[in-house]
Amino acid sequence: MGDRPTRRDVRRTYESIASHFSKTRRYAWPEVEAFVQGRSGSLALDVGCGNGRHAELLAGPADRVVGIDVTRGLLVEARRRLREAGQSEVVELVKGDASTLPLAPSRVDLAVYIATIHHLPSRADRVESLRELARVLTGNGRALVSAWSTAADRFEADAAKEMGFDTTLDWTRANGETVPRFYHIYAPEEFEADVERAGLQLLDFEISSGNCYGVVTPEGKRP
Repeated sequence: MGDRPTRRDVRRTYESIASHFSKTRRYAWPEVEAFVQGRSGSLALDVGCGNGRHAELLAGPADRVVGIDVTRGLLVEARRRLREAGQSEVVELVKGDASTLPLAPSRVDLAVYIATIHHLPSRADRVESLRELARVLTGNGRALVSAWSTAADRFEADAAKEMGFDTTLDWTRANGETVPRFYHIYAPEEFEADVERAGLQLLDFEISSGNCYGVVTPEGKRP
């Protein structure tokens, strides 16, 4: 796929498409709704919160929610959405990086990290972001992590199907122009290995809608 982009490149891409991207991401994913159902906590976290659709969902079971995203344009969209939903006082939005979460250790009871880790260009960054998730979760904390998987239909004919690989996929603007977006497509075994390497215990794992989904908790951390 040529030279691997930097995290700055990825951020610039999403800054350039933030408004149009947000319009196509109106609803929470069913897998996230299923994860959140029946759970509660004092503090919830949405890593890579985008336009706030899952932060809005977390505002139901949690007393307070922090939504973190590196893209200023998407945070603008999230603030608008949460204000319209009457959740502005419950959800705090922060510009920040998934691999350096601006939170103290062992504070988060409930977290989602959805469709974001696969945009981090290097494995070191991806694993570090998972380590950060482990750091901020309480001993009883639970998080749902998702990444695009080699099991997705569009990658069925790819020779690297059984291995993770980097690629770019175009985003088409409303005017027809295309913008390439970086992805690391995870093989299921690779996803599980990175979770374990980061000090997280995988409690549940499934492939759904072409994505790896893992319910995780910190390994060896006392409540």
